[in-house]
This record gives sequence, C-alpha cells and structure tokens, in this order.
Amino acid sequence: MFDRRILLTTAAGLFGLGALRWLRGTPAEAGQKTAEKFEITKTEAEWRAQLTPQQYEILRNHGTERPGSSPLLKEHRKGIFACAGCDLPLFASETKFESGTGWPSFYQPIEGNVGKTEDRAYGMVRTEVHCRRCGGHLGHVFDDGPKPTGLRYCIDGFGLVFHPAAASAT
Repeated sequence: MFDRRILLTTAAGLFGLGALRWLRGTPAEAGQKTAEKFEITKTEAEWRAQLTPQQYEILRNHGTERPGSSPLLKEHRKGIFACAGCDLPLFASETKFESGTGWPSFYQPIEGNVGKTEDRAYGMVRTEVHCRRCGGHLGHVFDDGPKPTGLRYCIDGFGLVFHPAAASAT
C-alpha cells in the first residue's frame, strides 16, 4: 500500500532537484565551457602559473569579484583596458563610465575583440562577454547603458590590465 507522505516527499524532492538544476544552469549554459575555439589556448596549469588567483577565478572559472573591489573601478586616465590573460586591447578609456554598480563599466568594446555567449546560470538569461582571443570571461553586457550605444558592459576589473596612453610630447 502506498504511503501518501512518501509519495509526496519523493515528488517534492525530485521537483526541488530539477528546480535547483534549472536555477544553476549547466556549465555549458553558463558559458563556462564552450566549444568555441580561441587563438590562444593553454592548459589549466599554464593559466594558473600565469594568472593571479583572482584573475584565474574570473577569467577561467567565470567568477565575479566583489563590487567595489577592483582598483580599475577608479581608473580615469586615458589609455586601454586589455585582457589580463592575453593582453588583447578590449576597451578604450573614452568608453568607460560610472554606472554606480561597483564594477568597471563601458558602453562599447574595441570592435571585434569581445565575444558573446548566452548565459543561463541562476535562472536568468544574460549575455556573457569574453576575450575573443583567449576566451577569458570578462563579465556581462546589459541594455541599460548610456548613449550612444545604450549598452553597459559590466566587467570584472581583475580580468583586465590597464595600459595608460603615452604622454604626448610638448
């Protein structure tokens, strides 16, 4: 004879597991491991040797830094923000703006240097952005940015390095 409590408990448990999997997304859905091929490929050991632990967590594991923790948040000099993994120029300082989010924000990347994938992690659909040369995770892009694009590239600053513009000769 079926015990209705066991049946309901089992059904609730299975439903809960399914809901948890949907909320977290699969690694492929989260953009964590894509089939996309990149110009620069390294073993995980090589990436770990090259990057700081924070850079590795963000670029290779799709981590997110705490809001306000990046020194690049307050970087306002002229120059280029490049990938910390391969030094590909990603954002010009002229496109950086204060979004109030706690992460460096840009309204436009350098053309052709930032790739995009759909990210379905945590029960949301977002657009993940990554370095087109090494595949390093950079952050996400949202449609609540300023003119002229209306986009906000919300970037993990520890995934970037800043190269100041050369001082002009006077």
